[in-house]
Amino acid sequence: MAAMSSPLDSAFAALADPTRRAILTMLLEDDMAVTDVAEPFDMSLAAISKHLTILTRAGLISQEKRGRVKWCKLEPDALRDASVWMQGFGQFEPVNLDHFEAFLARELTEPPEDEGNRDEEE
Repeated sequence: MAAMSSPLDSAFAALADPTRRAILTMLLEDDMAVTDVAEPFDMSLAAISKHLTILTRAGLISQEKRGRVKWCKLEPDALRDASVWMQGFGQFEPVNLDHFEAFLARELTEPPEDEGNRDEEE
């Protein structure tokens, strides 16, 4: 796999995992201690820490130590950049599958117009 080449690539790679998306959803409410982030998940604290490291490297969250507790905070700028990029695709109309199916049926049942002339040209 190619190395991540931009912050946008890192953000989308981080967002590809459902656990990391769930963590981001939790952090929408407020900053959270790492132990509180880990609580609802059926995985070890070490596994959650790996997810948090990926989110931090992608710039989606920041972590800081307050006393003996490590806190996580949502960093919306990286999400905003991903959102802006995705909005570019909003200009495309969704495909109407019924119309597409009818188009394919016509194309696959009607012989091409030039087929009859091909034998005469050779």
